Amino acid sequence: MSAGLGGVFGIAASGMAATRVQMDVVAENLANADSTSGPDGKPYQRKEVVLQEVGGGGFGAALAGAMGVGAQSASVGGVQVAGIVADTSPGKQVYDPGNPDANAQGYVTMPNVEPVTEMVDLISSSRSYEADVTAMQTAKQMFTKTLDLLR
Repeated sequence: MSAGLGGVFGIAASGMAATRVQMDVVAENLANADSTSGPDGKPYQRKEVVLQEVGGGGFGAALAGAMGVGAQSASVGGVQVAGIVADTSPGKQVYDPGNPDANAQGYVTMPNVEPVTEMVDLISSSRSYEADVTAMQTAKQMFTKTLDLLR
């Protein structure tokens, strides 16, 4: 068994780690959805996680390697967090003259966080995490059945 079944654990684990970071960032965004003044005096800026492929050479290379066509990839694929970037889209202007962060016209710049979008991202990340857990459980069952056959 080369990178076949054994690689599933590494790939799924990398996906789970990346998904955890995504969920942490979504939680931070939701927690700061009403933060009109941060340490720099500006409203909170929504953050996004950028993911990148690790090794493997892409789906085409993995498929060719599994079919025995061409050179197999030396490293097992997966995903990793390439970085966390700020969303630079402008926030909404809300009329609230009593707010200490209001400008001369009485408007407050709110963070560019949309709770509905964040919840959709959270659900998507949660589903990805569940898929990785299912892949690991399936690989474990396959290993167990293979060992049972060898007895």
